[in-house]
Amino acid sequence: MRKTHIILLAGAAALAPIAAASAAAAAADHHAEATEVPRYSAEQFFESKSYGTASSWARNFTTDGNRFLMRSDESGVHNIYLMSIDGREMTQLTFSEKSPVYPVGFFPDDDRILFTGDTEGNEIYQLRVREEDGSITTLVDLPEARSSAAGWSEDEKFLYVTSNERDASANDLYVVDIADYSRELLFQNPGGYNLGAFSDDARYIVLTKNNSSSDTDLYLVDLQSEDRTPVLITDFPGNTSNSSYGFDPDSTTLFYGTDAHGEFRQAWAYDLASGTHRPVYEADWDVTGYGFTADGQYMYRSINEDGLGKIEYLDAQTGEVIDFPGLPEGDFGSARFDDERGRVIVSLRSETSPTDLYLVDRNAGTATRLTSALNPAIDEAHLVAGKMVRFESYDGLEIPGMLYRPKGASAANPAPAVVLVHGGPGGQTGYGYSAQIQHLVNAGYAVYGINNRGSSGYGKTFFHLDDKKHGEADLDDVVAAAAWLKSLDWVADDRIAIMGGSYGGYMTAAALAFRPEVFDAGINIYGVTNWLRTLESIPAWWGPQRASLYDELGDPATDSDRLRAISPLFHASNIVKPLLVVQGANDPRVLQAESDELVAAVRANDVPVEYLLFEDEGHGFRVKSNQIEASDAYVRFLDEHIGTD
Repeated sequence: MRKTHIILLAGAAALAPIAAASAAAAAADHHAEATEVPRYSAEQFFESKSYGTASSWARNFTTDGNRFLMRSDESGVHNIYLMSIDGREMTQLTFSEKSPVYPVGFFPDDDRILFTGDTEGNEIYQLRVREEDGSITTLVDLPEARSSAAGWSEDEKFLYVTSNERDASANDLYVVDIADYSRELLFQNPGGYNLGAFSDDARYIVLTKNNSSSDTDLYLVDLQSEDRTPVLITDFPGNTSNSSYGFDPDSTTLFYGTDAHGEFRQAWAYDLASGTHRPVYEADWDVTGYGFTADGQYMYRSINEDGLGKIEYLDAQTGEVIDFPGLPEGDFGSARFDDERGRVIVSLRSETSPTDLYLVDRNAGTATRLTSALNPAIDEAHLVAGKMVRFESYDGLEIPGMLYRPKGASAANPAPAVVLVHGGPGGQTGYGYSAQIQHLVNAGYAVYGINNRGSSGYGKTFFHLDDKKHGEADLDDVVAAAAWLKSLDWVADDRIAIMGGSYGGYMTAAALAFRPEVFDAGINIYGVTNWLRTLESIPAWWGPQRASLYDELGDPATDSDRLRAISPLFHASNIVKPLLVVQGANDPRVLQAESDELVAAVRANDVPVEYLLFEDEGHGFRVKSNQIEASDAYVRFLDEHIGTD
């Protein structure tokens, strides 16, 4: 087995297929005919299942090859399961009731399982082992320390682990003996850096340094050198954003992503011996990944094509694109290889169905469906696929977004609409199944998931158009989206709401405070309301990102006047439209005080305000019962204030 060492600091969601459409085409869409569909409940939507595999760099199949490691939220939160390769048997291995746990993978030579999870959303992730007898061992048994896995040693006797136990703002690299779990410090982070990829031969580690929101550098550390001085390897002219993808199997080349050569991120290679750079892959969109599978036999490369995540696998020797025979139509998500037996676990999803897992037998040329994620009580034909639709904003800039049109919406039967703002600031709304969105659309609401200026995926110029203009330039895009929706004859122009989570929650509160007459209601989901407090209370483990956050949003020490001016809390007296606020009590990013104080201030205006607080959640709701309660609250609030009748 090849050991790929990638330090996991954050997850990434797959996006999925594009069918770009103009606003004119959307307005003339065939949905105009009356279509009767049953109204499903939030419980029915969220009773659909969520499935996923273990990490790409660790072994996913049991030693006997008869089962594979997976995760599912069938129990109400994500737990770890073993599934037989025919899909007929699914055995639960962990039994967490409130805090999701996620598998990393099997140990190299036995069926011990490495897994991770936090406590009720506090984002202090800890690395644990499920022993073969079912007992649990915590590798870094310090409740306040975050730890994560970075890969196996080349001889497969050691595990590399990151931990911030020494300094909450800096991850150090440790080596753990997998026989007795003893560990030693291998590399002490000098501070100001994030740990990146780690080479197979245990010689090189990549560090990332955030200089500003538009300038991120890569440094290489030779662990065999005496002083282990980080050496800058991305000394490119101007501001450039660079990120490590990982090393090749021979530990001779580092692959990295960079926007130094154009609007979009390209994949480049850095030769460790000569120090030379060369391009390896580019597209008309951002390259989001480039590297090798765990055994080194296959390469993969992925792009973000207008909100669709596309990934393909290639034979590492021939460069030939790998075919996965027998699969039905769907959006390809990931592949986990058992090459010794010619088998692959593949994930597929669509706009109207959650991710399902398939076993592809490459020798037989067949594919077997292993899971059925969509709740059988829901007819998929009743659901709505979104389209990427663009409109012209206040200054002529073209703004993309995902538009969902309820079945039966027409000029004779116009639908109320919701402008949905993603988190970020630099996030993106793209293709893929969302129970929350489908619940809203099924309830009769048009949804436009706006990718306002400052969103990722549309080039570096677009991404930085809102720098230090938050609550202004990006807010005006949201306002323009409302005006555009009103121009569509199948949208009820007197019933437009705004909603969003995290940064999208901020935009919701900002819209109601600074453009109080534009929207008819708002749903703020754990959104920032006081930028001064939020930026001052950044979690310690975000230390290396502080410079880029301050560069993009402002430094509370020097930009306090502007930050106060764009913070809805200080202007809550302007809010006159109904508001729903939803918050997790354990949120380490947007503190509960943000929502508490906004609710109190708006209630003082004698404005209808509802407040839903989850005591066992953090930044993002992961307990299924809470997701159901929140989604029910969204629809109930919209029904009351902008209605579908």
